[in-house]
Amino acid sequence: MEASLFGFAALMVLILARVPLGIAMAIVGVVGFALVQQFTYGNPNGWSSALGMISSTAFDTGMSYGLSIIPLFLLMGNLITESGMSKELYRAANAFLGHFRGGLALATVVSCGAFSAVCGSSMATAATMSKVAIPSMREYKYADSLATGSIAAGATLGILIPPSVILVIYGLMTETDIGKLFIAGLLPGLLGIILYMLAVAVTVRLKPEAGPAGPRSSWKERLMSMKGVWGINLIFIIVMGGIYFGVFTPTEAAGVGAAGAFLISLFSGKLNFQMLQRSLVGAARTTAMLFFLVIGALIFSNFINLSGMPIVVKDWVVDSGFSPFMVILALVGIYLLLGCVLESMSMILLTVPVFYPIVEALGFDLIWFGILVVVVTEISLITPPVGMNVFVLRSVVPDVSLATIFRGVLPFWLADIVRLALVIAIPSLSLMLPNAIG
Repeated sequence: MEASLFGFAALMVLILARVPLGIAMAIVGVVGFALVQQFTYGNPNGWSSALGMISSTAFDTGMSYGLSIIPLFLLMGNLITESGMSKELYRAANAFLGHFRGGLALATVVSCGAFSAVCGSSMATAATMSKVAIPSMREYKYADSLATGSIAAGATLGILIPPSVILVIYGLMTETDIGKLFIAGLLPGLLGIILYMLAVAVTVRLKPEAGPAGPRSSWKERLMSMKGVWGINLIFIIVMGGIYFGVFTPTEAAGVGAAGAFLISLFSGKLNFQMLQRSLVGAARTTAMLFFLVIGALIFSNFINLSGMPIVVKDWVVDSGFSPFMVILALVGIYLLLGCVLESMSMILLTVPVFYPIVEALGFDLIWFGILVVVVTEISLITPPVGMNVFVLRSVVPDVSLATIFRGVLPFWLADIVRLALVIAIPSLSLMLPNAIG
């Protein structure tokens, strides 16, 4: 137990020293594994075992069939991004909502949610939708706080609405069904869109000049705008419908989604060699980064498990007499605090190996806990001082201050707290659809 605490302390020092997270976890994991083997278990070959763990973990991770879902979904999202479908999504949402007060912000939230359904990345959604939505909202004199806040918050849906890379990582770390995790994220994701829209409505009610109404589109214009989003709708229905009805596994669904995105881009005339090259290279780079993080996390997790920390913490919590509900609230509080200083993937990789045995021992459903963790992680993406989505937006619109963006996300942050409370209080929000799968 003491070894694992020293390990976490050393890891925090390396992270604060700006050592890349994957390298930091691997260094602490290898050194800690060797020392525990040598001094706790009396194994004179502790260093050989630790160094051998590097090659075996890297090989097993690279050959993992389950992880092949990541590059396929990333490729699907890149093809859709490069083909410009985000503009069509925003155009369609604006046609139906733009005439309301705050309508462009409402359209931004809806289009972010729809784009998230085929992108799977929060920061990619923030970067893409900011380029599409900011010019329109500035044209209609929207307040920078509402414009940037709606994008930063709406983009957080990218890690919950399937396909979600973080849900894939969580599923692999906890050996939970990835398909059911995807299905479980649908209703909380939809609830997030509704609550964000309510946040926009309240904001413009209190401050009407922040989001003036735009011109009303005719029904002909609305129907014409829907022609540009049929591809995204079709991919989402095929991928999620196939998983839900058991037609194919999540990995097969990722392959179908990537192939579908390629064919739709090709037949729409938007695909060219440069676009395909950018999509493939982007997916390969992101995959390499994620695999590097996962390998480092697995090495670190092996050290933590060898030190016995998860078992000790689990037994202490179970024997302490704390109510399960209080334990969940404590874990949520820890995540909210960590979200102020760590980005989302770091939190998942560092905490899940320690926390999920506790949750499982208390009798909670790991699918529900996975959705809970992702919802809390979403909040961290717009929580100062590290909120990653805020810094992505700042890079796209450098003339807007960080203070303005953080002020703009406050109503959406409060909406996220409401959604978090509902997910905790009503587990069926996350479990109703997965339980319905045959």
